[in-house]
Amino acid sequence: MNMIANASAEQAQQDIADEFAFFGDWTERYQYLIDLGKQLPPFPEAYKTEEYRVHGCQSMVWLVPSGDASRMHFEATSDSAIVSGLIALVLRVYSDRSAAEIVATEPTFIQTIGLAKHLSPTRSNGLAAMLVKLKAYAAAQL
Repeated sequence: MNMIANASAEQAQQDIADEFAFFGDWTERYQYLIDLGKQLPPFPEAYKTEEYRVHGCQSMVWLVPSGDASRMHFEATSDSAIVSGLIALVLRVYSDRSAAEIVATEPTFIQTIGLAKHLSPTRSNGLAAMLVKLKAYAAAQL
């Protein structure tokens, strides 16, 4: 993924909003999400453990933190194509940032691009669960 390492979380959210604005309808947006999910780096099988599993998701999701308070990195994967796309967006906003920025950043992109309205309740709950776990990992570093 082309990520500008020094772009803020807010800038990443703005970039996501701009990208989604290109697509006229949700069929195209879902396809874009699926494509983003396919670009996630390979996820080590060894991390697919109960410890890293995100509960509250209908599909299987794993989220692995590394780094420290100054720069936290996350790896994640899912067995669902759309959820993998959501993971790609979440990682763009939250991975490789300071714990303080992670905790302070509200996921406004979910509302901005209309995801809140277009995800099924189970996917919305799963996305919320993933964000809670990610922020908890960051808060533990503070």
